[in-house]
Amino acid sequence: MKLIIDNLSKEFKGNFAVHNFQAELTEGVYGLLGPNGSGKTTLLRLLVGVLKPSRGRVLVDGQDIEVMGDKYRDMLGYLPQDFGVYRNFSAKRFLAYIAALKDIKKELVEQRVEETLKLVNLWEERDKKLGKFSGGMKRRLGIAQALLNDSSILILDEPTAGLDPKERARLRNIISELSRDRIVLFSTHIVSDIEYIAKEVMLIKQGGLIRKDDPQNIMQEIEGKVWTATVPERSLAELQRQFCVGNIMQRPDGVEVRVIAAEKPLLNAQSVAPRLEDIYLYYFESGTEEQWIS
Repeated sequence: MKLIIDNLSKEFKGNFAVHNFQAELTEGVYGLLGPNGSGKTTLLRLLVGVLKPSRGRVLVDGQDIEVMGDKYRDMLGYLPQDFGVYRNFSAKRFLAYIAALKDIKKELVEQRVEETLKLVNLWEERDKKLGKFSGGMKRRLGIAQALLNDSSILILDEPTAGLDPKERARLRNIISELSRDRIVLFSTHIVSDIEYIAKEVMLIKQGGLIRKDDPQNIMQEIEGKVWTATVPERSLAELQRQFCVGNIMQRPDGVEVRVIAAEKPLLNAQSVAPRLEDIYLYYFESGTEEQWIS
């Protein structure tokens, strides 16, 4: 299966929230990475048909999703950023309700509800009221509802937002397992969420795609540009004015900093291997620009 985003744009009152976005996706996890306000949610809403593009189109195996209509929606699972539940419903009743909204055949509902709750490790909680669910459990339930129609394209908008590290790790593992035979597009601004599960990372800035590649290939781009050094605390403010400074850690002899710079920024700086977090800072904090706007 192939999902093609073909020069997709969305304009609001003369400003582009998404601009000439072009990408091709096949089975696996794709991390959509960008700061808040970069156009991630708008792009996902275009892909699921909540918004209509100003120009461009989305194709599945060569067919325009606007022409496909219900056929496309039957392939699609969507977890929006703000996923609400009915607090007095049990997990099982809630999914049965969603199944009715999705027009899933009545004879299949019970089976699909059981399969999806087991898939996201909530079967033992099936009769528990949703008002007593933790944030992580609600997000897992959100993935379950997205999978009720056995979706082959899964679009998740900030699925780990607000979760503790344990729940985030659990959710990442579930998403990784789901990607074996699905296209999974995972929007986030939390780098660690996609560092180890993404087949490819798509970097979005001001609504435009500035890079799409394997995470390891992207990190090679800044080999030799990431440095660590220990500096006096009084020098920190000046260092931050001159360079892109990431991690800051207090040490007995000063402040240890992680700096992204094309040349050695300090005499005592040591070159270190880049991480995906450094790529985020390089593209979104350091002023690095790509000529992607046409």
